[in-house]
Amino acid sequence: MDILIPDEWLRKFIVTPASVQTIAEKLALCGPSVDRVTKNNGDNIYEIEITTNRIDSASVYGIAREAYAILPRFGISTRYINQLPKLKQKLNKNVNYLEVKVDHSLCSRFTAILIKNVKLKPSPEWMQRRLIAVNLRPINNVVDISNYIMHEVGQPVHTFDYDKIQGAKMVLRKSKKGEKLTTLDGNEYELPGGDIVIADGSGKLIDLAGIMGGLNSAVDENTKNVLLFVQTYNPVVIRKTSMSLPKRTEAVELFEKGIDPELVSDGIALGINLFEKLTNGKAESKILDLYPNPYKTNVVVTSHTFIEKLIGVKIDKNEISRVLFALGFKGNWKSDELTVEVPSFRANDVQIPEDIVEEIARIYGYHNLPSDLMEGKLPLPQYNSIYDFEYKLKLLLKSYSANEIYSLSLVPKEYVDEKSLKLINPLGSDSEYLRNSLRPTLIAAAEENKGNKEAFHLFEIANTYTPITGELPNELMTLAGIFSNYDFRKAKGIIETLLKELHIKADFVAEDGRFFVPSKRVIIGSGAILGEFGELEKNGFIYYEFQVEKLFHNQTEYPKLQKIPKYPAQIEDITLMLPQKTKVAEVMQGIKNSDKRVVEIELTDIFNNAFTFRVRYQDSEKTLNDKEVESIRTTFIHKVKSEFGAQQKE
Repeated sequence: MDILIPDEWLRKFIVTPASVQTIAEKLALCGPSVDRVTKNNGDNIYEIEITTNRIDSASVYGIAREAYAILPRFGISTRYINQLPKLKQKLNKNVNYLEVKVDHSLCSRFTAILIKNVKLKPSPEWMQRRLIAVNLRPINNVVDISNYIMHEVGQPVHTFDYDKIQGAKMVLRKSKKGEKLTTLDGNEYELPGGDIVIADGSGKLIDLAGIMGGLNSAVDENTKNVLLFVQTYNPVVIRKTSMSLPKRTEAVELFEKGIDPELVSDGIALGINLFEKLTNGKAESKILDLYPNPYKTNVVVTSHTFIEKLIGVKIDKNEISRVLFALGFKGNWKSDELTVEVPSFRANDVQIPEDIVEEIARIYGYHNLPSDLMEGKLPLPQYNSIYDFEYKLKLLLKSYSANEIYSLSLVPKEYVDEKSLKLINPLGSDSEYLRNSLRPTLIAAAEENKGNKEAFHLFEIANTYTPITGELPNELMTLAGIFSNYDFRKAKGIIETLLKELHIKADFVAEDGRFFVPSKRVIIGSGAILGEFGELEKNGFIYYEFQVEKLFHNQTEYPKLQKIPKYPAQIEDITLMLPQKTKVAEVMQGIKNSDKRVVEIELTDIFNNAFTFRVRYQDSEKTLNDKEVESIRTTFIHKVKSEFGAQQKE
């Protein structure tokens, strides 16, 4: 988030001799990133980037607080001046000028006050100058006060024409799907439902809360009575509504990051003060404040020893106390132990001892920490690690003309089963779940390339995620691939070749399974199940999947070598006519099992139902003669004929 801070406005809260460039440099070293300093209407403007967790710094007041903590570390005297007015009115749960009903799951703090007899006119020159410096166009004193408060303290506020609120009643609730509202900019929105809205006593919507007010309750030149409205909203709901409409405003950018509810008091006090001074209005004596769960101080306990150990340098206790005090924390020492009370504006990002150490370290200055080189021997490279094995798999598959793809681990609901993990706050419906299989994303990739009539082979090596109750999911490194426009046996041959290159002796066992064509799926095993291969039911793609770790543990770097046979082999081709739907692998296994002297059998050709096999006969004790080979052949021909109905083709 980028903000603009005029130097003249910043010095309302700090008194320091530091130059503009010095302030920018020191802030960037120890705090928010100052991208550049520019000129606007004669003033120096700090262009600052605020990280999401530091929304407390997204204002002039917040940056002044940072400067007060940082500048003294560089020997620059800096005095902090809190010029925010104090509340004079009483905070009450009931007031006589407004009836309210609030859903506090949407709004943690609801605050409002009626200011009577306001006079609309141009804002004073000093306010206009500051607003122009942050690229805002002055409109009138009422609108300008709202923008001024938001930039000075980081709290968005809204003003209603009180007399346009029917029945002096407000109901803050979730919107219903299809409800419509015209906002201040004249645009009409049909709401998706579940948005934070405010209806008046007649039931009409008058505010798209946290985003933009309704046109039907806007302040105009006839306004006499203003309802000043300061709230804290559910950041998740604000973000969701803003992105779905879409509607982005400065208020949204603040609310969606989780504003401190305690800041509401500063916002409404400043608002009352400015309204009474600049509009001559008179505020009611009571402020409506519905705040069912006030901030309870979070306490973090750490120690001097722990702080110095993590930072790596000696830091005096007094310096630690000074840093924490300047940042708004309260620290109490008891011997070595430090008890820290976390201010409400840091409650979201300071919760553990390490967070306290981080605050001390950044103000102390990371640039002041020693930059010693590491000592010790360089670690030896790990050979034959699983990472090397993954790389080896990729090279092998690419050598078979396969193309590697990369897809997202976050997938839509239709890509997973009911046991998959769902994100609490997904970015969209297409990335709600952690995938538990690579199959859907590979199918999607193949479908996108279906117009390609040439055969292609895609693969991916990536994690899938299996839920474990009460724990983080099991991350399983998986190799999966898909063939399009491929002959089934050719695709199977590529997988067999891959396993052969890894020196894995695996069995292919036919077994039907979900998502696959019946009789067109095999389980691949080598003692344990390594993976699966088969033709998918819906689209005809051929799919395979392996657990990488199992392949890694079953592979060997070098094959087991055997002595060269003393006696030569006899080799012949035999053609068999096989009935349709005969499993050729079972026929081949039957031939090999018929006699131990059948040492190898290979399918070399197919024509219609005629299958040509190259059979290798060999005996370790002698050279086989033709009569002995004929006897072996006769045995297995009889076997495959009786078991499979095969006929030898002459």
